[in-house]
Amino acid sequence: MRFSVKRAVVLLLTVFGTCTLTRTLYRVLACHGEVPRTHVVSILVQNWNQTQYRYNHKTPMVFVGGVPRSGTTLMRVMLDAHPDIRCGEETRVIPRILSLQQSWGRQTEERWALEENGVSQEMLDAATTAFILEVIARHGEPARVLCNKDPFTLKSSLYLSHIFPNSKFLLMLRDGRASVHSMISRRVTIGGFNLSSYRDCLTKWSNAIEVMLSQCMAVGQRRCMTVRYEDLVLKPRATMQRVLRFLNSPWHEGVLHHEEAIGQPGGVSLSKTERSTDQVIKPVNLEALTRWVGHIPADVQEDMDNIAPMLRRLGYNPNANPPDYGQPDPEVINNTQRVLRGDFKTPTNLKRWAQVSACF
Repeated sequence: MRFSVKRAVVLLLTVFGTCTLTRTLYRVLACHGEVPRTHVVSILVQNWNQTQYRYNHKTPMVFVGGVPRSGTTLMRVMLDAHPDIRCGEETRVIPRILSLQQSWGRQTEERWALEENGVSQEMLDAATTAFILEVIARHGEPARVLCNKDPFTLKSSLYLSHIFPNSKFLLMLRDGRASVHSMISRRVTIGGFNLSSYRDCLTKWSNAIEVMLSQCMAVGQRRCMTVRYEDLVLKPRATMQRVLRFLNSPWHEGVLHHEEAIGQPGGVSLSKTERSTDQVIKPVNLEALTRWVGHIPADVQEDMDNIAPMLRRLGYNPNANPPDYGQPDPEVINNTQRVLRGDFKTPTNLKRWAQVSACF
């Protein structure tokens, strides 16, 4: 029965098409007997001011990821404030599809059974590409550069780089102690992480970021860039200048003032259900930088090198408490003072975007 359920999922995915992935792939399969590599799913989306954008698997695309609570949301809202880029909220479904896709390749018996039943790897790749493109293209306002922020997608960077040949990747790095303290203190549920144990969460953090960094290195520095959360917070201008150069996008001052673009057409869309929303409605500030200090249990702190070896590998001093992350820009100091005074306005509309779409 387990096989039949998975097989049903596979068959459903292979018949998705451009408008409703079903129609296009059904037509291709009926005409050609298989999905040829030359077949291109093309999606046409129209934005709030009637500008049309057409997307396919060769469209420039950006994937933002990292271990949750590592600044992925801050990065994506700063990119969303750029008029040429749209990330939008987490889709949540894309990491699940990628995980399912990986399972097809790992299980030899199932891989053989799929091939015997006429479901080739080429067909699965075409269906997965169409599904991901459909979700990313339609879940927010269109823009010249599409961007997706689902933290764990970067566990599949190598595969994504293959099915989207013009894609680029931003891997967010953060001191694991800060990430884990944020998970635990804010009760952010993450599959496999035991939120009652700093030791367990730090171990899982180290394992997860090791996989993502390995994938990033395999993709290569021309297409995958690591960005430290601490640099983004302390030196937002210099960091975002590097990021936009990497993405071949022109500089735009708005990325330093993402809070002003929230709820605006073509700006930043936020969901009330995302756990980071209450933080990114504020300008870039120092509030969360060292909030973890003093909260790591002594026995965990003493064994940090063994529990989280990736800390030292990434250049964080596991014995420094607190560490010296560097000096903030004057503008960041000013933002922090504003936040502490409650001197900023909370947007009245956290999510507002209109979309009319068509597809051929």
